[in-house]
Amino acid sequence: MKFDTPMQKSCYDKIALWMRELFGKFPCARQDVPGLAIFMGSALVEVLVFPWGDGEAIINTRSYVVTNAELTPDLMRFLLRENANMRFGAFGIDDKGDIIFEHTIVGSTCDKPELEASVTSVLEIADDYDDKIVDRWGGMRALDRIL
Repeated sequence: MKFDTPMQKSCYDKIALWMRELFGKFPCARQDVPGLAIFMGSALVEVLVFPWGDGEAIINTRSYVVTNAELTPDLMRFLLRENANMRFGAFGIDDKGDIIFEHTIVGSTCDKPELEASVTSVLEIADDYDDKIVDRWGGMRALDRIL
């Protein structure tokens, strides 16, 4: 695994320990970006660590909620309205048209309860909304993609 800065490595080492303590084993570590992944229900969440500015890192908790959904104006309105009610994170659409939900925190100031809140919130939201979106607009949940 390649780290771009010492802070990125330090932050990754810190959260990898906390992730094991909080959630037990996780299925995989990414090789292209320092990060970890865990499943809950039908949702897969990645916790990625990126360098940020001069000597800082960010922790991005992200779930690909649904892939291959029909991105209709109705679906876009639904996601935007739901964003207004979110306490942690927001929905977005990536370059491939996949629906993501993500939350980002500053690495140097992150503590274990903050990491737990970020990961748990993204997991619960992704696991809840993937079914709602697939039922109404189609597409595939994370669990569907690996089966």
